[in-house]
Amino acid sequence: MLISTRIRKSPFWHLSIEAGAWRADVYNRMYHPRGYVKPEDGGAMAEYDALVNRVTLWDVAVERQIRVKGPDAEAFVDFVITRDATKIKPMHGKYCILCNDRGGILNDPVLLRLSQDEFWFSVADSDLLLWLQGVNVAKQWDVVIDEIDVAPVQVQGPLSVDLMAELVGDVVREIPYFGMLESEIAGCPVVISQTGFSGEKGYEVYVRDATLNAENVWYAIRGTGARYGLRVIAVAHHRRIAAGILSWGQDMDNETSPFQVNLAYHVPRNKTTDYIGKKALEAQREQIESGNYPFKLKMVGLKMGGKPITDYAPDFWLIQNTEGVRVGYVTSPWWSPELHINIALAYVPWELSEIGTPLRVELPEAYAEASGEHVKAEVCDVPFRPSANPSAREKAMLAGRDYTD
Repeated sequence: MLISTRIRKSPFWHLSIEAGAWRADVYNRMYHPRGYVKPEDGGAMAEYDALVNRVTLWDVAVERQIRVKGPDAEAFVDFVITRDATKIKPMHGKYCILCNDRGGILNDPVLLRLSQDEFWFSVADSDLLLWLQGVNVAKQWDVVIDEIDVAPVQVQGPLSVDLMAELVGDVVREIPYFGMLESEIAGCPVVISQTGFSGEKGYEVYVRDATLNAENVWYAIRGTGARYGLRVIAVAHHRRIAAGILSWGQDMDNETSPFQVNLAYHVPRNKTTDYIGKKALEAQREQIESGNYPFKLKMVGLKMGGKPITDYAPDFWLIQNTEGVRVGYVTSPWWSPELHINIALAYVPWELSEIGTPLRVELPEAYAEASGEHVKAEVCDVPFRPSANPSAREKAMLAGRDYTD
């Protein structure tokens, strides 16, 4: 990739290059490291091993921090997210979605509530700042909406708790899932949340005044982490697929309804206040409950044959039914070392979404079992592996019930 001044670099970018990043893409109009271990040295699966067995550090400053602050912050946030913002306590966060008036998912950030009148949206790959400012253009709410000089890194893996405790004290062990803590690392102010994009135990460290403090925090985490076998890696898409965690722009976008991607629990039945997309989403739910599914495709999990997929898929691979008719496509595939099979998130017609449904996938020649031939696939449960911190959706699935909030 050409690195130039036209695309923004995070305050960790040069540190990621120093740590061995050899490839990148663009996310939220910023350069985003996407690989540290070269293929000849084990590639992405060596990074996977470090994540699931030790501890890892990720540059995720591309998750820009959009702040909504002011007397009407809670009311404004409650209007733009589908969940009930009044239920989020200060120094706690939630995974949330924002929809347009047709119920399409515009973004799925982690939403952090710093205080009664201050929220941070840790945004996925879309221009949420412009959307939020546009919603408030008539100045109906007394808030300031801006991007702040805060940049996050993620510390993920089973040894992350011990590492973070050594950095900031044992108090970090008591942070609940989606809980938050104000602290310092190397004398620099940070906000720590027990969250992450991996399905493993982990934390996000939000560095305040990041243009000044990024280096000190990064080196402090790496220095202490060396005793725990810390490795700097790219965002762990292989592990998030196994956990059933979605990636905006890859698994969903502004044309996708939450009901298509197993996010129905984000469309609460008991939220009495209005929010953007409420009318459309409630109408969709009524259709579904009456047996009239309003969408052509639904997201499912797949187990499929083929050679191990151990790197990012360069395209959306097509799915056939058992008669050879193309009916859907794969969004996020990867090899599961634990299951010894390729796994994927994929879209298929509603009538082919039942667990156990046989399908076929058209893999490229590099992964196909034989040139020009499809591989067998089967619809299966998601997540493929239990998460260290199961989501509300995952808990509900394990309990065999619907979840609403």
